[in-house]
Amino acid sequence: MFSERVPRSLETNRITQAVGRAREAGHPLIDLTTTNPTTVGIDYPADILQPLADPAAKVYRPQPFGLFEARAAVARDYERKGLRIDPNRIVLTASTSEAYSLLFKLLCAPAGDAVMVPVPSYPLFEHLTMLDGVEPTAYRLDYHGRWVLVADDLYRCWRTTTRAVLAVSPNNPTGSVLTAEELGALCSLCSERGAALIVDEVFADYPLTVAASQAADVEPRCLMFRLGGLSKSAGLPQVKLGWIAVDGPDRLVADALQRLEVIGDAYLSVSTPVQVAASALIDRGAAVRERIQARIAANDAALRSAARAHPSVDVLPTEAGWSSVIRVPATRTEETLVLDLLEQDHVLVHPGFFFDFPCEAFVVVSLLPQPDEFREGVRRLLGRADV
Repeated sequence: MFSERVPRSLETNRITQAVGRAREAGHPLIDLTTTNPTTVGIDYPADILQPLADPAAKVYRPQPFGLFEARAAVARDYERKGLRIDPNRIVLTASTSEAYSLLFKLLCAPAGDAVMVPVPSYPLFEHLTMLDGVEPTAYRLDYHGRWVLVADDLYRCWRTTTRAVLAVSPNNPTGSVLTAEELGALCSLCSERGAALIVDEVFADYPLTVAASQAADVEPRCLMFRLGGLSKSAGLPQVKLGWIAVDGPDRLVADALQRLEVIGDAYLSVSTPVQVAASALIDRGAAVRERIQARIAANDAALRSAARAHPSVDVLPTEAGWSSVIRVPATRTEETLVLDLLEQDHVLVHPGFFFDFPCEAFVVVSLLPQPDEFREGVRRLLGRADV
């Protein structure tokens, strides 16, 4: 396998330039990287955004954690997933990215403190940590039939300045879900080291296995934050509503909420209309969620069926989420394969290096595209990978 890689930024830039050239040339691209549910033909109820026009939104009631009725609606939605969370322990944000920023401000001193981030994973953390002056430290997920937490790697990479561990479950793009044992191990480690655990669960509503449909729950001895939002749970990225659910020992939670109140009061970033509409949007989003779930399940099945005719290609197990990881023959670099697909087959996929896969050769596709387009893109991808 190829082990020498050029800097990811350089490879990514070459692919971005090639995408621009293809679009300038007028080539219709099959985009197997899209993760925007509003642009892939999902049937949304015509009146889904009507609650945003509620007259109650004309009155501004600034609250550092958000309006209580909106937080109560989030708490009820957690009950749907089998988790009981006190609305008073829920903090509303404009997005998951903002939630990370608030938590970095809460937990870390800039230009010194560190947080641990999983790899492979979506490359957002390097930007978010940089913007808050926090140092990211990578810990590995290893593939052994499924992606598993490497506890020894967490201990090995731990720093005296580590203030939090970030976990993404389901992970993007591996689709792996933390087991109760893995979540418990993370909680124990953070408790031992006096750190917090941040668990990003934005894709939790999209299981592709029975095991992934059951939320892993523990009684944490450390300070723990669960992140979610309407962007994924209701397929509504444009309404900008996320949340933080705070859990852990009462003393730690009380102190964290007191300090989060100061931070939240300084920003007050969540709009009143979306807070007033939160309960209705969560309820109406259930129909969208079902349609997205049906789409990703159908595309996942189509991908695995098509791959059976290509024994040199391995579609890795996906427990939940909107992405699928495909291991392809390492007879060329990922960059070369992705550029050939783009320039010769007019198909766009993500290379594994975009997500910090440790070696060649992987590509990542979204399970969201419209079925006919997805099947054709997969056909071209599998044919090219076999060349």
